[in-house]
Amino acid sequence: MFTLEPVTIAIDGATARFPVRRIYCVGRNYADHAREMGADPDREFPFFFSKPASAVVASGAILPFPSRTDNLHHEIELVVAIGATGENVPAAEAGALIFGHAAGLDLTRRDLQAAAKAAGEPWDMAKGFDNSAPVGAIVQGPPPRSGRISLSVDGDTRQDADLDRLIWSVEEIIAGLSTWVALAPGDLIFTGTPSGVGPIRRGETVRGEIAGVPAVEVTFAT
Repeated sequence: MFTLEPVTIAIDGATARFPVRRIYCVGRNYADHAREMGADPDREFPFFFSKPASAVVASGAILPFPSRTDNLHHEIELVVAIGATGENVPAAEAGALIFGHAAGLDLTRRDLQAAAKAAGEPWDMAKGFDNSAPVGAIVQGPPPRSGRISLSVDGDTRQDADLDRLIWSVEEIIAGLSTWVALAPGDLIFTGTPSGVGPIRRGETVRGEIAGVPAVEVTFAT
């Protein structure tokens, strides 16, 4: 027999840890990123995709470079941690479901994603691979509506924006997602990335920062 260790994330200032149930990600929720990916942000409600809970890795990790890709991309995102149950939740009540927030990286095998798009196939292997969801420590309470969100690779700033540029607010995202699935404690929602996504090379260190929360940082092995 074997046992599976639960996936957990550090909670800032606490000894307890946040157990991860599911991971949901929002696509194209910053207008500038939607445009750089060839989409029209004015007419599209953000869509959702998922990653397995096992994709979570803690900040500070040294990661093997993912297999089967020559174009690994970084995406810095505000992550919302859910602490209560909810289904078909109105946006005005969605804030009650929030446990906390953190900085996260949605790592993407962009070449696999492009091939899947062209073939009309699922993105699972482009988005939900091993170690594809680094997350920093969770700060309890609702996230700020504005503040800097940025990412650097080996100290070179690649993404730099403000949380107030989200097309759909955190509450609207929670409400919309809750019409598709019943949300529950332990769920994480990656809320979208600003423009400037780009490649990561072996040996590089990626650091994502959001004002008011601990940074998330990982290094890729050579």
